[in-house]
Amino acid sequence: MKNNYFFSQVHQVFFTLAFVNAIVFMLTFMLSYKGIFSLQVDVVLFHAVSLIFLVFTPALLGFLFTTFPRFLSYAAINKQNYLSAFTLFTLASIILIIGAFKSALLFKISIVLLLISLSYATYILFDIYKKSTMEDKHDTTYILVGFFAGILSLIVFISEFHNHLAIQIAVFNFLFVVSFSVAQRMIPFFSHVMPQRIETFLRNIVLLLVLHTLLEAFKPNISYVVDLILSILIAKEIYRYKLPFPNKNAMITILHVALFWIPIAFFISFISKALILFNNNIFLALDIHALLLGFLFTVLIGFGTRVTIGHSGNMMVATPYIKFLFAFTQVVVLIRLAVSIVASFGYNYMIIFDISVTMWLLMFIFWLYKFFTVLVFGKKLN
Repeated sequence: MKNNYFFSQVHQVFFTLAFVNAIVFMLTFMLSYKGIFSLQVDVVLFHAVSLIFLVFTPALLGFLFTTFPRFLSYAAINKQNYLSAFTLFTLASIILIIGAFKSALLFKISIVLLLISLSYATYILFDIYKKSTMEDKHDTTYILVGFFAGILSLIVFISEFHNHLAIQIAVFNFLFVVSFSVAQRMIPFFSHVMPQRIETFLRNIVLLLVLHTLLEAFKPNISYVVDLILSILIAKEIYRYKLPFPNKNAMITILHVALFWIPIAFFISFISKALILFNNNIFLALDIHALLLGFLFTVLIGFGTRVTIGHSGNMMVATPYIKFLFAFTQVVVLIRLAVSIVASFGYNYMIIFDISVTMWLLMFIFWLYKFFTVLVFGKKLN
């Protein structure tokens, strides 16, 4: 393992795990949702836990384990530490998929293992944070706040106290807080714009997200006014950046698109939740999918592609194929949102559901076709 290229850089192992899991878990979800497979656990619970903690979380760790030490001017993460974290998440992936088919108890054990895995990853980051002598720890503070929220969400999942609350914490207080804390710092930097930071901005967003989650715990969908406020505040902040959009560099443009999705997603959440409360529409988690796919999925493909190319010694050039991948991300997002909209009108949405899952699977197959050998073997691109 010491001399194996695949294990030589942290992003390689975590990106590979995330992207392979994206195919395995989504295919399992689709076939289970259609009744072709029979799971021992709730299909929606399987979908939420697998995508949040075994697709998006490893992808985030692949990026954060590389950049978090740099944010704090600290030494790179020890190889043994990141490989231990990778092993834990890989083992959790295997046990979760087996448990979903064989035993609800084994599935729950996999969530306990996810708690251990995420706690260990958080410990690695917190240890760097604690030992760093950097004075400015603003962004990294909120990254850690997000990770502690992720730990809390897993505890709620394990307790089976309130799955809706667990999902809300995991999506809004964990995934979004962590990814947005990184994005609002890195995307302007990559775009060569350096807006003056408003120190209270991130704090206010995090507090509003906590309020969002508390309201959702009290009664689903009553957080719609908070979501409108979030949409307005984040839109004003992004406008303040004066991002050079559209950008000649497609690798920058895709990151801008991801940022633009945030206020759009929260506005969609405001509209859909209001319609659910006052008109009894059914939207199939439109709010969560708008945020996780529009923003997080898009930004991870953008960052993931950039990191994979840059750290493999390849030229940072957006080839026609890469531009196609970036455009295809938006096809995936829009078709999934269309599933919820069709469902809200009371129509049969299964055909477009099948199309949306197929587009998701194709997206990751297309990405791995180009970059799998880069991640595993360090292949040079033409």
